[in-house]
Amino acid sequence: MAMPARAARLLGLCCACLTLAGTGSATALDYPTKPVRWIVGYAPAGATDILARLIGQRLSERLGQQFVIENRPGAASNLATEAVINAPPDGHTLLLVNPANAINATLYDRLNFNFLRDIAPVAGFIRVPNVMEVNPGVPARTVPEFIAYAKANPGKVNMASGGAGTSVHMSGELFKMMTGVNMVHVPYRGAAPAVMDLIAGQVQIVFDNMPGSIEHIRAGKLRPLAVTTTQRSPALPAVPVVADFVPGFEASAWFGMGVPKGTPAEIVDKLNSEVNAALADPKIKARLLDMGGMVIGGTPADFGKLLAEETEKWAKVVKFSGAKPE
Repeated sequence: MAMPARAARLLGLCCACLTLAGTGSATALDYPTKPVRWIVGYAPAGATDILARLIGQRLSERLGQQFVIENRPGAASNLATEAVINAPPDGHTLLLVNPANAINATLYDRLNFNFLRDIAPVAGFIRVPNVMEVNPGVPARTVPEFIAYAKANPGKVNMASGGAGTSVHMSGELFKMMTGVNMVHVPYRGAAPAVMDLIAGQVQIVFDNMPGSIEHIRAGKLRPLAVTTTQRSPALPAVPVVADFVPGFEASAWFGMGVPKGTPAEIVDKLNSEVNAALADPKIKARLLDMGGMVIGGTPADFGKLLAEETEKWAKVVKFSGAKPE
């Protein structure tokens, strides 16, 4: 018996929907189908780059495609962020998310994007203290000695950072704000070149992310005065915290992964699952702890909550300090 025309059309629509649904599932199951670009907004060898390469290698092994780290420094990671936001939302372009993303929301008057709106959180990696560290030639071995030294030399102490608006910069601004010392901010295109100039004696102090400096500290090339979290770091147990001398001081760096808004939830969940598996791997976990990091992990929603809280926190510091991008 011939099928009525209306029924035939409905059957055709149902088949088309099933075909599309099957295609979507296959896409999520097969992801990634080509090399994945993981964009880092800083120069090689800094904390963000170290973490991306460590976790990227694990993801390459697990997912069968290369996770290629692409360093794109400039504008306090805004160039990298915008590149990811404008990429196709298919999971093949990732962002190494860091505190600058939360800080820049207030630091910059005009951005071509809204970070919390335009980037979908995937997972947090680690939270680490920054290290208040000086060149060994600086005549200060404690935080109080450094405050006295800086106050005796107003405007003559150069404070380097990986760029305006980074957690390295804002940690220093918070220190200036709470102690009244006058230090000259010297921004670099990434934390690694800032640390190199600190070792060379071109600048006197950096509040660097621990992963990028800890080996230089262990080698005696840098002198740590304190860590910026409220508790001592197991990686540097003999080093006090800034809050021991500046009550209420707290700053830390955190890192994670984001993708363009609109990336299929199945792909976000797959990446989240693989990141959490990497963070639980004993070898990777030991490496992260050795770098001074406390594992974050959790769901995409958990990381999204952290991003919102950090954006609100640093907005207050930016406004109070009057910091501007350079």
